[in-house]
Amino acid sequence: MARRGKSAGKQAEQVVATNRPASFYYDLLETLEAGLVLTGTEVKSLREGKASLRESYATVRNGEVWLLNCHIPEYRPGGVFNHDPLRPRKLLLHRSEIDRLAGRIQQKGLTLVPLRIYFRNGLAKVELALARGKKVWDRRQAERERQARREAEEAIYHHRRRG
Repeated sequence: MARRGKSAGKQAEQVVATNRPASFYYDLLETLEAGLVLTGTEVKSLREGKASLRESYATVRNGEVWLLNCHIPEYRPGGVFNHDPLRPRKLLLHRSEIDRLAGRIQQKGLTLVPLRIYFRNGLAKVELALARGKKVWDRRQAERERQARREAEEAIYHHRRRG
């Protein structure tokens, strides 16, 4: 009988890029995972941990979901076989998910925002969020709440240290 290690039940994930400002600029309503169609040099560049999701977004065109403005830099040893760093990349989702997203995106103010790119068991994946843009006052309010929480935690910490 083969003995299984601790991580045998878990799926190995290697995070390549995260979109940290997404939760600051958007209210994240729901998340989903999509496969990513890549060329060979893009995969090699991602494996080196190079990618930027800063201004990227996803959209539905002709019944397909596309990731736009995602910057994956060229793979240096790729030579003439290299890819365009900002090319649109197709995302792999089930038809029912695509249809549901297309309907939700057409609602006022909703968009698809990529949160992170990662490898799961050797396959490139993107975590997408259906999001609604925050207004400036929403962002200020969130910053105030974060600051208040930080000050409260600091006060509790100092109180416990004094005994």
